[in-house]
Amino acid sequence: MKKYIYMYGQIMSTHSFLLSGNFPKPDGEADIKEKYHVIGGETGTASAVLTSLGLFVKLGGTHLGRMNEELITDYFKDKADISELVSENFDGVIDYVIIDKDTRTVFGEWSRLYGRATPFYERPSEESIKNAICCGIDPFFYPDLSAELCIKHKKTYATIDCRYDSFINRHCSINALSHHYLKDTYPDIGFETLFKLYTENTDGLVIFTRGEQELIYGRKGQPPKYFKPYTLDIISTLGAGDSFKAGTVYALCNNMSDDDTVKYASSVAGIACTKFPIAQSPPTLAEVERLIKTR
Repeated sequence: MKKYIYMYGQIMSTHSFLLSGNFPKPDGEADIKEKYHVIGGETGTASAVLTSLGLFVKLGGTHLGRMNEELITDYFKDKADISELVSENFDGVIDYVIIDKDTRTVFGEWSRLYGRATPFYERPSEESIKNAICCGIDPFFYPDLSAELCIKHKKTYATIDCRYDSFINRHCSINALSHHYLKDTYPDIGFETLFKLYTENTDGLVIFTRGEQELIYGRKGQPPKYFKPYTLDIISTLGAGDSFKAGTVYALCNNMSDDDTVKYASSVAGIACTKFPIAQSPPTLAEVERLIKTR
């Protein structure tokens, strides 16, 4: 059996539109410079990046639908194990993203999808987790079960955007949290206080990503550390967080130190932001290592 990383969560397709100027005001207009229909979702994009970095992944989570099944299966053919993904006679999970240099605005049908009586995603596979090297787990579908199965089979996992008092945060090896998630979930709590709350509730590495501002990272009982993101010519920030997640999973698989994990994930995300769309030209190992050496 080929060794793999198990990636469980949101796997979808994205119609992305890159504007030639700024996002318009209400009733305004904007010129579309480039448009694509590509792999999307936190797990889908992260898996695309991981395959480019030389790792083999197995995907689980979202059902495939009529409008995205061929795109997803063609993309991951010979790159990943997608045997766990279930086909279903519905459109599929698709979003529409409008991007300018500084922002990306997402349109989707989340309420319709999450409001279904029958979930549009499968439970995490215990067998897949049992046989994985390590896991990348989205917190959106069955987070407690995913974490419990990883614990049961002694598999380390990296996750993203979840509450500090959640079971999945408590038992993670790495948790990368975006400033968007933190501001939306805890609008009245400062980053320093939040960082202490997160680290006190896990033995894992906690990382706060904050766009162009310094990252905050560290562990329980330790003072926070800071890392300034790499300065690059940014084309699009779409998928930056997913690419950072891929970097943390790569670091977990390779037993990197905390400092090296942050350097590596920041480099992966930085390179990804110089590409559009990421899935068509994901960061390579050589690009990532070359950027790290600039520090």
